[in-house]
Amino acid sequence: MMNDPLASVLSNVLNSEQTGKRVVRAKPVSKTIQEVLKKMTALHYLGEVSVEEDQRGGILNINLIGNINKCGAIKPRHAVGKEGFEKFEKRFLPAKDFGVLIVSTPQGIMTHAEAKKKGIGGRLLAYCY
Repeated sequence: MMNDPLASVLSNVLNSEQTGKRVVRAKPVSKTIQEVLKKMTALHYLGEVSVEEDQRGGILNINLIGNINKCGAIKPRHAVGKEGFEKFEKRFLPAKDFGVLIVSTPQGIMTHAEAKKKGIGGRLLAYCY
């Protein structure tokens, strides 16, 4: 049994990126993992992400474009208020306005910049730069 599926997928992506691969096949597939990868695709850290159905829940096919320096899941999933993002930006990101924190909010999964703009808090899921 896997303890943190999101961390597993993000470590597969980072390891494949560092070894120079262009495509990653990762398991398991969940809505949360797909939403996090969609955010990373929208921010041009990843290429196209698709789900290949099989008899055991599916496989993610992730195209890499060479833009990731580091990414990972944030454990434990810290709760953050609308004014508390700066502390975690300093902890997980290398510089101001460089990289992104991905947050699960009551309005869905979004980046920390979108959450700040909307004035809502949530739980930290992942970081990428």
